[in-house]
Amino acid sequence: MMKIALIGQPNCGKSVLFNSVAGYKTAVSNFPGTTVEYVCSDVCIDLEEFELVDLPGIYSFSSPEKHELLTRDYLLNQKPDAVINILDASVLSRSLELTIELLDLDIPLVVCLNMMDEAERKGIQIDVEHLSSDLGVPVVPAISIRGQGIPELFQAAVEVARAGSKGKSFHFSRDVEEKVAELMSFLEETADAVRLPARLFALQLLQRDMEFEALLRKLKPKLLLDVERLRTTISEPHGRPSDMVVSSERHSLAMNLFEHVAAVKPREKRSLRDRVDKYIMHPVLGYVILGLVLLLFFSLVFTFGKVVETPLLALFQDLSGHLSEHMNRETLIFTVVKGLVEGFSGGIAIVLPYLVPFLLCLSLLEDIGYLPRAAFLMDSIMHRIGLHGKSIIPFVLGYGCNVPAIMGVRILERGRDRFITAVLSTFIPCAARTTIIFAVVAFYLGPLYAVLLYLINLLVIAIAGKVLSRIMPEITPGMVLEIPSYKAPNIWAVLNKIWFRLREFIVIAWPLLIAGSLILSLFDYLQLSEMINRIFSPFTSGLLGLPEAVSITLIFGILRKELTVIMLVQALGTTDFAAVMSNEQLFVFTVFSLFYIPCLATLGMLRSVIGNLGMGFALVVNTSVGTVIALISRIFFRLG
Repeated sequence: MMKIALIGQPNCGKSVLFNSVAGYKTAVSNFPGTTVEYVCSDVCIDLEEFELVDLPGIYSFSSPEKHELLTRDYLLNQKPDAVINILDASVLSRSLELTIELLDLDIPLVVCLNMMDEAERKGIQIDVEHLSSDLGVPVVPAISIRGQGIPELFQAAVEVARAGSKGKSFHFSRDVEEKVAELMSFLEETADAVRLPARLFALQLLQRDMEFEALLRKLKPKLLLDVERLRTTISEPHGRPSDMVVSSERHSLAMNLFEHVAAVKPREKRSLRDRVDKYIMHPVLGYVILGLVLLLFFSLVFTFGKVVETPLLALFQDLSGHLSEHMNRETLIFTVVKGLVEGFSGGIAIVLPYLVPFLLCLSLLEDIGYLPRAAFLMDSIMHRIGLHGKSIIPFVLGYGCNVPAIMGVRILERGRDRFITAVLSTFIPCAARTTIIFAVVAFYLGPLYAVLLYLINLLVIAIAGKVLSRIMPEITPGMVLEIPSYKAPNIWAVLNKIWFRLREFIVIAWPLLIAGSLILSLFDYLQLSEMINRIFSPFTSGLLGLPEAVSITLIFGILRKELTVIMLVQALGTTDFAAVMSNEQLFVFTVFSLFYIPCLATLGMLRSVIGNLGMGFALVVNTSVGTVIALISRIFFRLG
C-alpha cells in the first residue's frame, strides 16, 4: 500500500488534517508539542487507498528534541512514497526553512499552504503558482479546519507518489556550496551504501549531527578528518561554527524565497491578538486572569454536574428500590443484577455529568489558544521548582489523562527533566480524579472545598518538584514556546475531540466499572468483602479515620480511578455519602484518592518512559504523599 507522511513544524495543523480524512484518531490542540508519537491510518480518497502517517512536529533535521528525531528517523528509514509538507501560511518565511531541508531528502513532495485565512488576516498575499515553480513541487492552498483544499492536496500527493517526481534543490552561497560539494564527493559511495542522499549526509555532518557522525565513524572513520577540515574552512571566514553558518544560509534562502512569492500589506493598527495578549500575558495581571479562568472553568463543571447528577441518582435509586421489592435479595441473581445496575448507573449518574463538561471546557481552552499563554506565564514558576518551562505541556495534558501526559515528557531533552516531570504528572488530577473531587467534595462540601483541593494539589507539586530538583540538581534552560494565534473553536472539531477522549471511558473504563461493581457484589454475597476490609482496616480506619468498608473501594481504584467513587456507592449501600460519612471523612477520602497509587494504565506508561525503578519510585512517593496530606487534613478538620 502507498505510504504518505504528513510533516510540518509544530502547530501547523497536521493532526487536524490527519483527523479530517482518517477520522478522529489523534489529539489536536492549539499549542505545540501535542503529537509525540506518529499515528498511522489506512485512508481511501477517490477510490485510492494509502497509509497516512501523522508525524510529530519538527523545526529542523538538526534538532536534539527526541520527538523531532523520531520524525527524522522515520523519513530516513521508512522512506514513504510521498511527503506532504504542511506550512503555516501566516509564518511562511519560517516554515520554508523545513521545506528546503525536505527537498534534500529526494522524496516526492507536496506542499500544503495551510491556514490561508490566518495569512490573509495578517495581510500576507502568496503567489501559489510562483511558489510551486520555485520549489519544483505542487503547492496546494488549504484551510484544514474547514476542510478546504484537502481533496486537491491528497490528489496531488498520490500523483507525485506515482510519478516519483522530486523538487528542486536549493544551493547556498558560493563559498559554502563549494565545501558542501567537496564533502559530497567524498561521501558518495558511503551515502549510497546506507541509502541516504549525499547532500543531506554532507549537510548534517557540517552541522555537527552526532548520529550522522557516529554513522560515518562506523563506516569510514578516515573521512572524519576531511569533515573537520571542511568545517573549519567554513567557520573561519564567517567567524561562526559551521552549523550556525549552514543554518544561516538556509534561513537566508527561506527569506529570499518568501520575499519572491509573497507580499505583506502593512497593518495600520495593532491586532486584536496583540491587544488581548497585553493583558493575558502581563507579568501580574496575567496570573489574575489565569486564576479567574480556572475558577470559571471549575464552576461551570461543578454547576452542570450537580444539576444533572441529582435527578439521575434519584432515578437509579428508584430503580434499585423497585428491584428490591420484586426480587429475592438473598439470591445470586439479585446480587448479579444489583451489581450490574450499580456499575451502569455509576457511569451515567456520577462520572459522565462531570466528565463531559470538563472535557468540553478543556477542549475549548485548547482550541482558542489560551493554554500556551498559560504555559508562558507558568515558565518562571516552573524554573523556581527546578523544571523546564516545557514541563507545563505534559501537566496540561494530565488534566485530561495522565497517560498522554507521561507520553508528553518525551518532548523534554534531558533525562532528569523527563524523570521529574513524569513523576509529578502522576499528581495531576486527571478527568477520573476530577470526577471524584466534584462528585464527593464539591457536591457535599461545596465548590470552595474543591478549589482548595486543587490549590493543595498545586502546592504539593511545587514542593515535590523542589525536593526532586534538589536531589537531582541541574541548571534548567529557558523555554522557547511558539505562541499560536487565537482561533474560534470549530464546534465539530470540539465534539470530535470530546468523543475521542470520552471514548476511552466508555470503551475501557465503563466496562471495568461495571465488572468491578459486579465483583464487589459477589464479594459481598460470598462474604469476602468484610475479610478484605478487615485486613486493611488498620490503615484505612485506624490511620485515615475512614469507614472500614472503604478499603476495598481504594483497592479497586487502582484499576481505574472512577472505580473508587462508583464502588463507594456499593460499599456504603447508599448514594448519599453524607449520611454515612462525616465532612472530615469525605475530604480525607478524596485527598487520599487524589494522590495515592496511580491507575494501572499510568503505571504502565511510567514503566515505559522511566523504567521499573522510576515506576516503583512514583508508586511509593504518591502513596506516601497521599497518606501525609490525608493525615494533615484530619488534623485541620479536628482543629476547625
